[in-house]
Amino acid sequence: MTHLKPIASGIAFATAALFVSAVHADDQPLDFGVPAWPGITVKTAIAEQLLNPLGYETSTHEIGLQVIYQGIESGDIDAFLGAWLPAQREMFNPRKESGVLIDVANNVDGAQMTLAVPEYLYESGIQSFADLDEHRDQFNGQIHGFGAGSAASEILHGAIDNDTWGLGDWRLVDTSEVGMLTAARDAISREEAIVWVGWTPHWMNLELPMRYLEDPENLFGENNGESDVLTLLRSEYADANPNVVTFFEQFTFTAEEQSWMIQAFGQEEQDLNDVAKQWINDHPERVEAMLANVTTTDGDPAWPVIETQLYN
Repeated sequence: MTHLKPIASGIAFATAALFVSAVHADDQPLDFGVPAWPGITVKTAIAEQLLNPLGYETSTHEIGLQVIYQGIESGDIDAFLGAWLPAQREMFNPRKESGVLIDVANNVDGAQMTLAVPEYLYESGIQSFADLDEHRDQFNGQIHGFGAGSAASEILHGAIDNDTWGLGDWRLVDTSEVGMLTAARDAISREEAIVWVGWTPHWMNLELPMRYLEDPENLFGENNGESDVLTLLRSEYADANPNVVTFFEQFTFTAEEQSWMIQAFGQEEQDLNDVAKQWINDHPERVEAMLANVTTTDGDPAWPVIETQLYN
């Protein structure tokens, strides 16, 4: 059973004991860091539902993105399934270079993050970041984001500070994913101007008439925000648990699958564990592939155990 454990993100791991033990032994539970993002939350729940029957104890902590990276560095977080690159490069690169984490796999194909506008605005000629400032009054000089401290927030604050694309006198309205998309849906219902941080995979691409803006300066990364979503493991944990590394090397999803997860859990508000269980039930062949050459903690082949416990 998956339980999200919220932790105050304003306190650094280095200065406060946020977990029961200050010393993390690698035979202790596998600690996942999970920001309040539906897709990452569901993927983590699927991982737990597959790893628990194999003998692995897991624990999931709902914390902010920066605290997750701090936790990997301090030894309090072992795994993170949502390292969007290049958007998170400022947090990822130093820790990758120092050797405290490894990136195991790109766990979703076709990811992208950049600014989006309603389709009617795009068709009216607002098709690029370069078009925004010319229409500043329509947008009230506001860009809508999904949370302070996110990689997107840092990128946009940098653009504002540097007056990139004339955004120096714009303001980033950082609320939450729900708040941002509610604002987008409301503006679309009135055919008003709005620009927000969009990404795929996500249900917004299925339900909102939206288009991504072109950005020749690649603020969100090359090819207009083309992204990888990496699985990160704390290096010491990975070294001590090669079997878990093998599992996560094969733990991947299509963009369509993750969009479904986000829609079912994030929008339709289905129970988290039910959504994870449904994906597992609907994809036995994918689960079998994820468990190739993976064993239980006792050394037995993983797939027969999962097949018996979850499919019979």
